[in-house]
Amino acid sequence: MAGTPAGGASAGQVSAEDAIVHTLRDLVEASRKAVFFGGAGTSTESGIPDFRSERGIFNEAYPYPPEQIVARDFFDAHPKEFFEFYRAKLLHPAARPNPAHVALADLEAEGHLAAVVTQNIDGLHQMAGSLNVVELHGSVHRNTCMGCGATFGLDTVVNARDIPLCECGGIVKPDVVLYGEPLDDDVVRRAIQAISEADLLVVGGTSLAVYPAAGLLGYFHGRDLVVINTSPTPQDRAASLVIAEPIGHVFARLRRRS
Repeated sequence: MAGTPAGGASAGQVSAEDAIVHTLRDLVEASRKAVFFGGAGTSTESGIPDFRSERGIFNEAYPYPPEQIVARDFFDAHPKEFFEFYRAKLLHPAARPNPAHVALADLEAEGHLAAVVTQNIDGLHQMAGSLNVVELHGSVHRNTCMGCGATFGLDTVVNARDIPLCECGGIVKPDVVLYGEPLDDDVVRRAIQAISEADLLVVGGTSLAVYPAAGLLGYFHGRDLVVINTSPTPQDRAASLVIAEPIGHVFARLRRRS
C-alpha cells in the first residue's frame, strides 16, 4: 500500500513514517476492543508541560521541591503555597485538545476505541468528545469543600484570590490525587476492567514511571501493545510497535490517512 511520498521517498514508495502510521491504523482497525492508556505527554502539544522531562515542572526551581508541593501532607500544612503553585503550574484553562485527543474521540465514535484511561487531570479528552474516560488521578474541573462537601467547578479555584473557600468556611480542595493519597477504588476497578478486556492497548505520552497507575498495564493480556512516547519506557520490549514521536504528531498523520 503506497503512502504520500515524504522524507525523500519517491512516488509509489512508502516512507518509514507512513509505514508506521499504516501499521498503527491496521492494528486499530483489526481490534475489537482497543484501549488508550495515556500520560502527561498526551497534553504537551496542547501547551501543558509534563513533569519529568528536561523542561518539565519537576525540573524547575521553587522554594519547595515540586514533588513535595503536590503531596497531601504539604497541602494540609501549607494550603496557600499549594494553591499558588497549583494555579501557576497545574491549571491551564485556555488549553484545547490537540490532534491526539481529537483522533481518540473520533476512534471511539467509530467503534474502534472502547475506553481512554488517563493519568491526566486536564479534562481535554472529554473536551475533544471522548465519552468513556477513566481519570486515574482525578480532574481539575471537579472540586469539593472539605467542610460541607459542596461541589465547585474550575472557576472557583482559578478566580480565588488565595485559598479557595466555601461559604461554610471550608477549603475547596481539587478532586485530584496528590502524593500520599490512594487512587479511588471505583476508578481503579473501571481501569482494570477496560485494560483486561482490551485486545489492543495503545500507551501514549507516558514514561510509565508513576505507580500505582503504571502497574495497571499488568492486567493487559491482549494481542498487541503499542507504545507512543518520545523517550523509552519499560514496556518497549514487550510492544508490537514502538513509535518514538510526539503523540499528537502521530495521530494527526493517522487521521489524514484514515
